[in-house]
Amino acid sequence: MNAVPAGSLPVGSSAAGSLAAGSLAERNPTLSGTEIVDHLVPPRQFRSATVDSYRPDPEYPSQAAAVEAVRNFATAWLPSASRFFSRRKSQDALPGIYLDGGFGVGKTHLLAALWHLAPGRKYFGTFIEYTALVGALGYAAAVNLLRGATLICIDEFELDDPGDTRLMSRLLGELAASGTRIAATSNTPPNALGDGRFAAVDFLREIDSLAARFTIIRIDGLDYRRRALDGHATTLSEAELEAQLGAVDGDVTLDDFGAIIRHLSTIHPSRYVKLVDGLAAVGIQGVEVLHSQTDALRLVAFVDRLYDAQVRVLASGIPLDQVFAEDMLAGGYRKKYLRAASRLISLTAEVQD
Repeated sequence: MNAVPAGSLPVGSSAAGSLAAGSLAERNPTLSGTEIVDHLVPPRQFRSATVDSYRPDPEYPSQAAAVEAVRNFATAWLPSASRFFSRRKSQDALPGIYLDGGFGVGKTHLLAALWHLAPGRKYFGTFIEYTALVGALGYAAAVNLLRGATLICIDEFELDDPGDTRLMSRLLGELAASGTRIAATSNTPPNALGDGRFAAVDFLREIDSLAARFTIIRIDGLDYRRRALDGHATTLSEAELEAQLGAVDGDVTLDDFGAIIRHLSTIHPSRYVKLVDGLAAVGIQGVEVLHSQTDALRLVAFVDRLYDAQVRVLASGIPLDQVFAEDMLAGGYRKKYLRAASRLISLTAEVQD
């Protein structure tokens, strides 16, 4: 294991020797508008994603159709003569493409592949990163920064409150009007955004305005993370947790599950990316079921950043994919919780020999 920063916490000893780990609860990251912009690129596991490297499942023809749709959308950046011969150039009429499907069907891969195809200045970020950018810079400054971009990619498009609905409708409208093309992914089709979370009927005009900007591409299929992995997220005994954490090559942290949940409440989710920056693994002790939806949604956002950075997760207590209470899984955020569970199964499985 690499040298641990000053202030790390000794946790005892193991077969791997004396273990010293940092603490997530001691990290208090800040994130300026400039730093948010610097992070508006595909996550590292998608830095080399291409349309050709996407492998459509032959059992689900919509995946091959989505590849073709992405290729067609990219013809907007070809010379006019080449674009004229596009077999499906009629889809170029709308400024946006919206990849709608369940988690684990490769939507983010295709979104990143499209980003790589786009020329010039372009941005790739999660929905929450764009709303955080507006919060950090102010609306006018954020629009001025993004205006003129060839492509804006928005991953994990969700509208969890009316304010976000109005903000993104206005922002995307201004950018599309200036010639910027927009690509988004979500587990929810545009006309169902916000369903079960707030009184979406009161905001139909904004939601309809968003939906009207996109060619909607449905992608069916199985969660690729679950195709090769069965069961639940791996859980360890305290001794196993310490031993495996001590064998990690890189900086690690070790915290109680409750302490992490409390600490997440003190940090805006847009800064979670900095919370995990530079870590090779996080150790979590005493995982238990969450009963607060607010805490659960913060954990979902945190898991997304762990997954983007491919930070290993080692945990004791109940399996991490079982932290969401049954009543939560029956509510409006069900798809978010299931996506997080899938990612946690993947992140904990990676530590196995």
